[in-house]
Amino acid sequence: MDINRVKQILSSSADIKVLYNGASIWIDELHETEGLVTCHLRGPLEERTQVAVSELVEE
Repeated sequence: MDINRVKQILSSSADIKVLYNGASIWIDELHETEGLVTCHLRGPLEERTQVAVSELVEE
């Protein structure tokens, strides 16, 4: 995935499925200069982590 697509997903009201290592995640925040996002798994766990935008896959 690229930074522009992350921006589109964050500004969209649609539920766009994004995967990280095969797991469905929510993108919380984009850190554009670092090429990272803060995200968490969909579901009850709220643990957040930072991952590279390039590692995200839109389903």
